Amino acid sequence: MHIQLLPSSFDDSGHANAAQRLTCFLIDDRVSVDAGSIGIALSEAQRRTVRDVIVTHPHMDHIASLPIFVDDLFGELEQPIRIHATQQVIDLLKRDVFNDNVYPRFDELKNERGRVMEYVPFEIGKEFQVAHLTVIAIPVNHIVPTVGLLVSDSKVTVAFSSDTAETEEFWKVASRAPHLEALFIEASFPNSMRGLAEASKHLTPVMLRDELRKLSHNGMDILAVHLKPAYRETVARELTELEMNNLSVMEIGRVYEW
Repeated sequence: MHIQLLPSSFDDSGHANAAQRLTCFLIDDRVSVDAGSIGIALSEAQRRTVRDVIVTHPHMDHIASLPIFVDDLFGELEQPIRIHATQQVIDLLKRDVFNDNVYPRFDELKNERGRVMEYVPFEIGKEFQVAHLTVIAIPVNHIVPTVGLLVSDSKVTVAFSSDTAETEEFWKVASRAPHLEALFIEASFPNSMRGLAEASKHLTPVMLRDELRKLSHNGMDILAVHLKPAYRETVARELTELEMNNLSVMEIGRVYEW
């Protein structure tokens, strides 16, 4: 399995900036987990292969360029872009984004070959297929309806916490997985801003450490994501100071393989 955290922006030389303002993971150049930068950071080859997007929750940094992605491909699509989400999140996307005010209702539009976008609802706690992947969605503790994900290609299983504060069910489900190769877990704010982290339902490095104590697995790669750009250096330093084996900040733009 290949996983890449897509860049949010690029410098004057075309290299990815380290700041992570938008969230979008790409799996095997086929499936996107969230879509913050999907419309600006895919390569031309990836634009031709990504047709499935899993949306964990409707916050802007996780969906910002999804309408642009569909819009850019509108005339050339031979199959619809499939938006996988809970029915609750789908309803929010329909109400707040694809509503003919912010952006067209692409699920109601067609090009010469057929529909250009469709919503594919999934149920929490039940396995569902997305392209070649088997996925389980687990509710996590955020300020809007949000799910974490357990994703498998039959050989490798990885877990995405999405945006969350202290949570329980996600760790129970992840601990039941036969083996986890990687965990992608948020670490948004420095330890000194725990009050804000709790109010906005995010994690600090110390809170991340405490959450990992709920997970029974050992030895998987633990990659911290969602570091707020204004505090990135401080959060990265505090993560290092935890001295936890296999914990590192995920490098933006790098393709990881398991």
